[in-house]
Amino acid sequence: MLLDQLPNGQHAEIAAIDWSVLPDDEGKRLRALGIDEGACVSIRHRGIFFGRDPIALSIGRMTVAIRRVHARAITLHPPGQPA
Repeated sequence: MLLDQLPNGQHAEIAAIDWSVLPDDEGKRLRALGIDEGACVSIRHRGIFFGRDPIALSIGRMTVAIRRVHARAITLHPPGQPA
């Protein structure tokens, strides 16, 4: 499952990130915010405009807004599956 498909409020662990689809500076920013393989995330809410952008993502004690294009590059472990 991709991060942009995760239901609001459900927790999941990041399995992989396709860094090749993200510009280097954006990838560095995501890593600096703790968005990397093994991190536990949940979606707090989605934008109200067309495309439902941005996505408010909880990671640790932070809430970070990311674009859907970033969320589509992030693969999650299936819910209920061990890492």
